Amino acid sequence: MPAHEKINYVEYPSRDLDATKRFFQHAFGWTFEDYGPEYAAFSGEGLDGGFYKADLAASTIHGSALIVFYSEALEETLNKVVAAGGKIVKPIFPFPGGRRFHFTEPSGNEFAVWAEPTKE
Repeated sequence: MPAHEKINYVEYPSRDLDATKRFFQHAFGWTFEDYGPEYAAFSGEGLDGGFYKADLAASTIHGSALIVFYSEALEETLNKVVAAGGKIVKPIFPFPGGRRFHFTEPSGNEFAVWAEPTKE
C-alpha cells in the first residue's frame, strides 16, 4: 500500500522508448512493463515510475527535478553508464555529502549518481 501523501511514482519523457529501456536494462539491470507503444513502466528500483513517448527531455538547466541514484562503487557505475550509451554531462566532483556525477540517457534525460566520500 502506498504511503499517504508521500512521493510514490515518477514519470519521465522519452524521445526513443526502446533506446531508453535498453540503456536502463544494460546500465542498471532494470526491467520494464510496456503499456502500449508509448509508455513503459519500471518498478522495484527504489521508486517506481515510467517513461512516456514525448519530444521532451528533463534537465536541470531547464529547471527539472533531478533523480539521484546511490552507488557503492562510483567509478564502476560511471563506466557502466558510458558502456550502455549514457553521456557524462558532469564528471565526478565532490560535494558536501560525498562525490557524484551527472549523465544523460539516450533520450536526453539527466540523472545523477552519488557515493560516500572516499576514505583516505
